[in-house]
Amino acid sequence: MVSVDRLPSWNDGPIKRAIVEFVEGSATEGGPEVVAPADRIAAFDNDGTLWVEQPMPPQAPFLLDKLAAQVQADPALAEVEPYRSIIQRDPEFLGGLARQEPDAVLMFLSGIGAAFEGMTPEAYDAEVRDFVDRYRDERFGKRCTELVYRPMLELFDLLRAYDWRVYVCSGGGRDFMRTIAEETWGILQENVIGSAPEWSYRDGQLVRDNELRGDLALGPGKPSHLFARTGRLPKFAAGNGDVDIEMLDVADFALVIVHDDADREYATNAGAERILDAAASKGWQLVSMQDDWNHIFVQGAPS
Repeated sequence: MVSVDRLPSWNDGPIKRAIVEFVEGSATEGGPEVVAPADRIAAFDNDGTLWVEQPMPPQAPFLLDKLAAQVQADPALAEVEPYRSIIQRDPEFLGGLARQEPDAVLMFLSGIGAAFEGMTPEAYDAEVRDFVDRYRDERFGKRCTELVYRPMLELFDLLRAYDWRVYVCSGGGRDFMRTIAEETWGILQENVIGSAPEWSYRDGQLVRDNELRGDLALGPGKPSHLFARTGRLPKFAAGNGDVDIEMLDVADFALVIVHDDADREYATNAGAERILDAAASKGWQLVSMQDDWNHIFVQGAPS
C-alpha cells in the first residue's frame, strides 16, 4: 500500500487493494506486473463512470434544448426525425439515447450535425459553458460538474503518480467533454476521446461540419478510437455499461462501476446487463458504489 493514501474516498477492502497492488506493481521494475512506461495508458468511460448519467447523461439536455430551438425556428422540422421523436418525447427513442444504443445515437447526431454546422470552436465552447453554468440536475439541483465522482478523480491521481497517462473515451460528444475536461477532471483536452464531427478550415477560421468523424466511440469503436489516438491499447480501463465491454476487454486490469446506491446516487443496471455478466466471467473488478465508496461526489450533493 502506498505510504500516502491516494484513495481516501475508497473503503479499505479487496477492490481498493487490487487497484493499488496493480498500479504499484506496474511500476515495480523487474516485477511480474510491470508495465513499460510507454504502455501505461488508462482509459475511462465518462457517463456513469465519471459522473451521473441518470436519468440521462448531462449532454442530452444540452443537445435536446438545441434541437428544440431548431424546431421553434423552423416548425416544419417537427415532422422530421430526430426532431419528431424529441418533440413527442418518444420513450423508446429517449430510452435508447440514455442507454447509448447506436441506432438512437446516430439518429440523434443527424440532427445535431445540422444544428451546429458552421459554428467555430469558440462559439461552441461558449454555448457549452453557458449550459453548464445554468443547468441543474433534476434530482440534486447541482451542476453536472459538481456531480463528478470523487473516488474516480482520486484514482486519476494515483495512476498519474505512477506515470500513467489518463484518457477519457466516451460515446458522448468529444467537444462537449473537452470544454470542461481541464478544470473538472484535470485532463488535457487532447486526452479526451469521443464521438465527434469533422472540422474544416474555411475563410480564415475553423468550423464544424455536418459529418461524423469516423465511427461512434461506442462498443468496438472505443478501442478503435483509443488506438487511433495513442497508437496503443489501454492497459487499465474502467466503464459501467454494455458499450464499454470492448474497451475493458483489451485491458490488463478492468473496473466496472456498479450503480447500487439509491440513497446517494442511483440503483440501476439498465444498459449494464451484459457487462455485469462479462465481469463475472472475465474476472473484472466490480466497484460497488454502496460498499466501496465512502464519498461519492466532489461537492454539493449527499455523500
